[in-house]
Amino acid sequence: MTRGKLLYWLFLSASLALLVLAVATRSSAPAGAGPIARLVMPGPLSAAHQSFGAQCTSCHTPLKGVEDKSCISCHAGTDFGTKQSTQFHAQAKQCTSCHVEHEGDRGIVRMNHEALLDPKVWQAGPMSAPSNPLPMIPETALNCASCHSIRDPHLGLFGKDCASCHTTTSWQISNYRHPSVNSTQCSECHKAPPSHFMEHFSMVSQRAAGSKARVDQCFACHTTDSFNNIRRRGWYDHH
Repeated sequence: MTRGKLLYWLFLSASLALLVLAVATRSSAPAGAGPIARLVMPGPLSAAHQSFGAQCTSCHTPLKGVEDKSCISCHAGTDFGTKQSTQFHAQAKQCTSCHVEHEGDRGIVRMNHEALLDPKVWQAGPMSAPSNPLPMIPETALNCASCHSIRDPHLGLFGKDCASCHTTTSWQISNYRHPSVNSTQCSECHKAPPSHFMEHFSMVSQRAAGSKARVDQCFACHTTDSFNNIRRRGWYDHH
């Protein structure tokens, strides 16, 4: 072997060793993981799965990847059926369409609304087929209220057509503008809490606000930037 080739192979070997060392030392694998696991670990596990960090085969099947039976072996006893926002899991047959590991805690709970319309993911086809032949996109094909009505901050006052204002990518409405601070129609959108319909209202709330307004006259005590910002008193939270 010539000197040039020898130097070339020495340089290549040294570069490869440095690369392996760099990957191994910067790996997101836990300290107990073997050298191969430290090299191939694609990213950090979620907090819920940290205990499996050094046991790749607990979730991964060689040459197949993550199989749903691996997920179900731990989550079979999870009660999804009594909670409105998660009861659709009872029909699921493919976990990894929505739950993605090795992205820390942000990946495992990512909600993929489009997967709800994929018949390959569900035992009985799409979760909520539209009654009319509309484009198969979440905003038109899914019944939002079937999962979100119990946690509806609008208390049903805006109806069930959530997609008229919201999208599945973000519940924030960028162009929304609250009515004027001088508006007196608050009760059209806002419903008073239960405490306002009891003796607590006259004994505490009215005295704290220094007003004798009725329950439906929200504007007499509250401001539009926050319900805890009481007129003539400032920030007040006694609930």
